Amino acid sequence: MPEGHSVHRIARQFALHFVGHPVAVFSPQGRFAAGAARLDGSTMTGAKAVGKQMFLEFDNGLWLRVHLGMYGAWDFAGDITADATMASANGRIGHTNQSGTILDAAGEDSLHSIGAPRRTRLRMSEQEKLQPDIETFPPEPVGQVRVRLLTEVSCADLRGPTACEVIDALAVAQTIAKLGPDPLVDDPEDAEERFVAAVRKRATPIGQLLMDQSVASGIGNVYRAELLYRARLDPHTPGKKVPEDVARALWQDWAHLLDIGVHTGQMMTMDDLDDDAYRKALAHRDDRHWVYHREGLPCRVCGTNISMELAAGRKLYWCANCQA
Repeated sequence: MPEGHSVHRIARQFALHFVGHPVAVFSPQGRFAAGAARLDGSTMTGAKAVGKQMFLEFDNGLWLRVHLGMYGAWDFAGDITADATMASANGRIGHTNQSGTILDAAGEDSLHSIGAPRRTRLRMSEQEKLQPDIETFPPEPVGQVRVRLLTEVSCADLRGPTACEVIDALAVAQTIAKLGPDPLVDDPEDAEERFVAAVRKRATPIGQLLMDQSVASGIGNVYRAELLYRARLDPHTPGKKVPEDVARALWQDWAHLLDIGVHTGQMMTMDDLDDDAYRKALAHRDDRHWVYHREGLPCRVCGTNISMELAAGRKLYWCANCQA
């Protein structure tokens, strides 16, 4: 499932290439025909993400709300940049919008040396994958496309979302009000206070609270495991027993990791790496996490085998020694 950094990156792609332009909206598969008709021909005026949800605003007072869920993805095609969010991450990358980022060895995540907009195709979901350049525009829809957004030079196809609906501004506000704070959206001090209060009033284990989108927006399975390890916090600790300073540090670390994720396109959760190790981590997902997806492998710090268990139906990875 795409986590918060991915959705923010997708929203920024829309902000760069669609906001300010009239958009043709239709449903190639037909399942969203009625909703598409309400937006067709309107100008997109805004694009924003809150946690795992994205909201596209149009000049007729309507919004398109999208939650990608487990299987959703956006395919962008046309005269687009491969990375609409370029900036340095901890000063280690230092590329610009016009030069791209480092390519994952599996062809995923942030992209390398793409340059200025060109007629290309980019899939954005949990990972980002550059597809072969297109020869004609717009390209033919591929697969079950729920909705296509089309300008004169760019298009975006949505597949497999959990939610895709047209709503008004009141419904947008009501939806966002149910979500926990997002470090990239909310006032930093207010967001931290909301998070700490939500955690410390609950008896639910912190490992489950971090996945609760009403507690914090955007944290998924990868960030949950890594945040808890970085805090050396037992995932089974009831929220109300998490010390206040630890809860605040968790929030601040989430803001830190989310910022890195948005700017690199990768869930980079290991700090203080030398240049060679950092490049290796950018190139391979297996080298950029402390505990996630490392069940049975030795902890990078203490050597204890990493544990995995199911918590509320999701895999939880942790080190029973470092996080005791």
